[in-house]
Amino acid sequence: MSGSGRLVAGVDSSTQSCKVVIRDAETGALVREGRAAHPDGTEVHPDAWWSALTEAAQRAGGLDDVAAIAVGAQQHGMVCLDESGQVIRPALLWNDTRSAAAGRELVAEFGGPDFWAQAVGSVPVASFTITKLRWLAEHEPSSAARVHTVCLPHDWLTWRLGGGGDPSAVRTDRGDASGTGYWSPATGRYRPDLLRAALGRDAGVPPVLGPAEEAGRTRGGAALGPGTGDNAAASLGIGALPGDVVVSIGTSGTVFTPAGQPSADPSGIVAGFADATGRFLPLVCTLNASRVMDSAARLLGVDLDTFANLALSAPAGAGGLVLVPYLEGERTPNLPLSTGSLHGLRHDTMNPAHLARAAVEGMLCALADGLDALTAEGVECRRVILVGGGARSAAVRAIAPTVFGVSVLVPEPGEYVADGAARQAAWVLSGAAEPPTWSTGTTEVYEGDAVPAIRQRYAEAAGRVLDRP
Repeated sequence: MSGSGRLVAGVDSSTQSCKVVIRDAETGALVREGRAAHPDGTEVHPDAWWSALTEAAQRAGGLDDVAAIAVGAQQHGMVCLDESGQVIRPALLWNDTRSAAAGRELVAEFGGPDFWAQAVGSVPVASFTITKLRWLAEHEPSSAARVHTVCLPHDWLTWRLGGGGDPSAVRTDRGDASGTGYWSPATGRYRPDLLRAALGRDAGVPPVLGPAEEAGRTRGGAALGPGTGDNAAASLGIGALPGDVVVSIGTSGTVFTPAGQPSADPSGIVAGFADATGRFLPLVCTLNASRVMDSAARLLGVDLDTFANLALSAPAGAGGLVLVPYLEGERTPNLPLSTGSLHGLRHDTMNPAHLARAAVEGMLCALADGLDALTAEGVECRRVILVGGGARSAAVRAIAPTVFGVSVLVPEPGEYVADGAARQAAWVLSGAAEPPTWSTGTTEVYEGDAVPAIRQRYAEAAGRVLDRP
């Protein structure tokens, strides 16, 4: 495949690892790639991300020959810098739920969820940066007093790629800023009053760049894209358009779609984010996704392929066995301290096949609830595009249409967050009005008759969890 001869790099700094792809700027053809692991935990020093990025880039053949780089990364993580640009404490990640009480306090202090939905498009929960800042102020006041600049994982990595130094040089984008809880996608402005209410004092925040605005240069002269959050990057990598609902099954589960108008859901279920193209990205996030299957497979003592075969050998609905998969607490619904539960055990369902099926269906039902919430906000769903590590499961692909009730498209497995970041880098390089058009390869279509009883039994079981005192 012929191309422009210029190369771009896309980075996906996720919760679990860092991936780097090098692609042709014009065609999107993959030239080389590399990856490196991140440490476990919900609290990580950003230096670990930098080490992983350096290692992944080396495994991808280095970055010396690339003309532009952009970073997509996990959203919400709280990175606090002092006046010299030093990290004050390890970053609290999106899946750190210790700030749940702080979220409830902030919502109540401003009169309830309606205020937040109108002010910033989302109702703060433990995942959001703003709740983590309140936690910091309450539990580590000496650290809070040192904060000069608050930024996000992708902001910090882009800044380091540009040489670091002065924290006032940190930049961000609309997509990631919209997940802080103190920037409004509808107005395109920060709410410093909300940040001040959380931290107890003023602090610097990065300027918000446009979708293809340059964030700086590396020491080697490569242009730096503005970067974005992982979901916005994935949407760009897939090439999603309005009417395409993307269901991403990774460490977390997300359901999102590009939209022309900002959303403001006072229930807090739909987060009113922005995307990486100048549009908006209403999104529902669950804390429990692919790791539900990982844990169930580990319990059964089988690998993931065997687990998928077991799930497919059981009947639809798993004979009434239902797994409510709140294994790490849950964000949607907002139950950070909840646990998972199994309902409908009988002699005929207490076996590996039915348990595997219940795990897959429970995870998908939680995501289907997210799809329902999006459509209730007026989102059109023409088709579901299934991506992420969990989409590689044969059981997930086959069962998803019976749960979602629509056709499910599965693109070729790929690093769509890193690809979206690379596409953004190519966009910055081109100076064009729109991002380059890249092929995402072949797509498989999965069909199946909806089985309403699956969703009904799941709703009953999840409702019992919600009704607990």
